[in-house]
Amino acid sequence: RGANSSDCSQQPVVDKCETIHVAIVCAGYNASRDVVTLVKSVLFHRRNPLHFHFITDSIAQKILSSLFTSWMVPAVRVNFYDGDELKSEVSWIPNKHYSGIYGLMKLVLTKTLPSALQKVIVLDTDITFATDIAELWAVFHKFKGQTERLVFRKSVEEPPALARLGRGFNTGVILLLLDRLRKLRWEQMWRLTAERELMGMLSTSLADQDIFNAVIKQNPFMVYPLPCYWNVQLSDHTRSEKCYKDVSDLKVIHWNSPKKLRVKNKHVEFFRNLYLTFLEYDGNLLRRELFGCPSEPDVNTEKLQRTLSELDEDDPCYEFRRERFTVHRTHLYYLHYDYTPSTDHTDVTLVAQLSMDRLQMLEAICKHWDGPISLALYLSDAEAQQFLRYAQGSEVLLSRANVGYHIVYKFYPVNLLRNVAMREVQTPYMFLSDIDFLPMYGLYEYLRRSVLQLDMSHSKKALVVPAFETLRYRLSFPKSKAELLLGLCLAARRYHVWTKGHAPTNFAKWRTSTTPYHVQWEPDFEPYVMVSSSTPEYDRRFVGFGWNKVAHIMELDAQEYEFVVLPNAYMIHMPHAPSFDITKFRSNKQYRACLQTLKEEFQQNMSRRYGFAALKYMTTRPSS
Repeated sequence: RGANSSDCSQQPVVDKCETIHVAIVCAGYNASRDVVTLVKSVLFHRRNPLHFHFITDSIAQKILSSLFTSWMVPAVRVNFYDGDELKSEVSWIPNKHYSGIYGLMKLVLTKTLPSALQKVIVLDTDITFATDIAELWAVFHKFKGQTERLVFRKSVEEPPALARLGRGFNTGVILLLLDRLRKLRWEQMWRLTAERELMGMLSTSLADQDIFNAVIKQNPFMVYPLPCYWNVQLSDHTRSEKCYKDVSDLKVIHWNSPKKLRVKNKHVEFFRNLYLTFLEYDGNLLRRELFGCPSEPDVNTEKLQRTLSELDEDDPCYEFRRERFTVHRTHLYYLHYDYTPSTDHTDVTLVAQLSMDRLQMLEAICKHWDGPISLALYLSDAEAQQFLRYAQGSEVLLSRANVGYHIVYKFYPVNLLRNVAMREVQTPYMFLSDIDFLPMYGLYEYLRRSVLQLDMSHSKKALVVPAFETLRYRLSFPKSKAELLLGLCLAARRYHVWTKGHAPTNFAKWRTSTTPYHVQWEPDFEPYVMVSSSTPEYDRRFVGFGWNKVAHIMELDAQEYEFVVLPNAYMIHMPHAPSFDITKFRSNKQYRACLQTLKEEFQQNMSRRYGFAALKYMTTRPSS
């Protein structure tokens, strides 16, 4: 209550394997990104099993479900509750808070969460833990056998809105005794209070916080104020420095200021460093077991462990084989995304993948391609923050809401990245490109017209976009095919290094063609194509440089796709330093030997799946 420093000696002990339940309301793209830092800080300090309960909209559920499934943290369970189904419970409350209707969802937790759940810690998304969350859970143990105090909440210092007790309470950190609230008919209690108070106030300014405080003012027996070091608020209206004598007393930091890291506080550098530590912390390091606490392994985890145990660690290609089954933590839609489906069913999404060293290509591609884009970025946690700063500082990227950025956290799993980007395509068709290529101006519209002209909806076609390259870093990009053909600095992609890759495109014919023409598959063919979004994914066994696109085109041919070259389409490869993987391919004999082994295994697999027709694939050699 009035305490300003922690007293560990009096802290009740939480059983070693007791599950701690945490409820979080999370909606939208930005909140789904911000909540990850909170989760990291909790996982870093925790020694107990955790069960997260997320009340979300459809966007946050998609993102967080994918994230936790791919994160595979032991002794962590996650449940989602559809916030859209709960809107009618609170939509009648006028609310001016920036969080909108989801800022009122904590009011319906007693009804939303499982009836068997008796207690839960409720957190805002902008919280950072500096201690084990079990210490906070232990506060529940102080109230065993008591029947009066039911809701625990940290005191706040906000300007008054609706009626409140003293300076009121902040709802960023709450401990709820759900069973007792249900006995008190909490649903009826808060509704009646809200109706009465809103007659005078007309609307809430602090969302659920106003209503919680109004209920508490009328029923002060319900609240037990937590010491304020459990919710050190860094906002303009708080006196956070009174909450602790020393920074070692801090338990929870609440960034509830619009200024966030720029907030004024004499210890702000300490707070900022703590926050940045978890913001950029490698989430893979949190995949650690809780020793001494047996937990039922996830079905996917068991399957993965069984698969990995069957691999031969003495196999020279062990790392390649292991990478094929490695589950990479994935954060879909890292930035805000907005796409409205077209009514003519011709829309096309550009699909590509990149790492940090190709970030500079994003603006150029966005200038060349107006349509939706699905990008998979292979980044570390720290690099993801660099990307975020880059994107938020770019006028070009900020002006585009139809670009989906999907982070695959860091061997280079090229085809996994492509598959992640492909799965998030929301259009009927997709253009499978590479980040180093700039599509011609107007290619997006040209491809959409080609969908109708070539009757793509009733046939299996792969539309080939001829690929060229330049060695000039400063290129006056050709505005038309005529300009392209006059460009002496341009040549067919890798023409002098690997002619087979694009030779079937028949560039000599393309120069004079005015209508689309068919070409036949040949060994090592690896064109860039537009296909239906239901097209098979890339084979994950090819994880570095070599054969990843070749294998995919081979699969399309086996499934009887027609390859049709577009006469007025082109793309240009921009120069860059050799990638890490191509350097390994050129310098490492074992790398090339393993690639050859994987290629032969892929061909044998094709033969088993497609029979006699696949015999023609047994003659090919590895390329890029």
